[in-house]
Amino acid sequence: MTTPTRRALITGGGTGIGAATARLLADRGWLVAVTGRRPGPLRQVADEIGGVAIPADLSAAESAQAAVDAAAEHLGGLDTLIANAGGHGFATAEETSPEDWEASMGANVGTAFHTARAALCHLRRSRGSIVMVSSLAGLRAGPGVVGYTTGKHAVIGLTRALARDHGKEGIRVNAICPGWTRTPMADEEMDQLCDAVAELPDRESAYAHVTRHVPLGRPAEADEVAQAIAFLAGPESACLTGATLVTDGGAHIVDVPTLAFDALT
Repeated sequence: MTTPTRRALITGGGTGIGAATARLLADRGWLVAVTGRRPGPLRQVADEIGGVAIPADLSAAESAQAAVDAAAEHLGGLDTLIANAGGHGFATAEETSPEDWEASMGANVGTAFHTARAALCHLRRSRGSIVMVSSLAGLRAGPGVVGYTTGKHAVIGLTRALARDHGKEGIRVNAICPGWTRTPMADEEMDQLCDAVAELPDRESAYAHVTRHVPLGRPAEADEVAQAIAFLAGPESACLTGATLVTDGGAHIVDVPTLAFDALT
């Protein structure tokens, strides 16, 4: 008995975790469409994997609907939506203008909501799955990231609401929360840290610095997070829905007030 070819749409699929997931799924025989705001990176990934690039502003409902429908048409249906698009919101509340707030909510939770809503009719037919890419910032709070933190927390709430409402239709919805992961966005943050801290001369020293209290002692690679996303997307996790899988090298288990005792161990 042959296994049917599975079909996935990945938002934010042009770079970082989204691109790594597109490559991994394509290597496993999936048909893959990638969507997001930047046509260049999307087309590069699509050409590499033999997939489909669909440029779109997913924070707008009509654009998200059109992108999802186009992906389903190109792929012959849809088995999985991987809602990976996000970003924006790197400031304190006082530093965040109303326009910045709206942009952050649109980028982080709006893209996830609009694409999930548009995908439900397709996933109902295939009894498919949704993987929401949240963040460790969806469980914890860092300094000066009020919009991003709020949006990523909301993504986990959206995951649970969708799982509750649509499980009876055979649709599974789970979230993944990466910690520090080597991506272009994280590279930029490491470079900013190097500029601010004289003791950190280069990007590698910055990554080492921000993961020094992480049990695994290193950032994740985008390919490693992609492996976890593929697990949540596919039949191997057939009885898993409404779950939050944390891929942060163990950062979330660290009891911060005990860090002073590290020197004794």
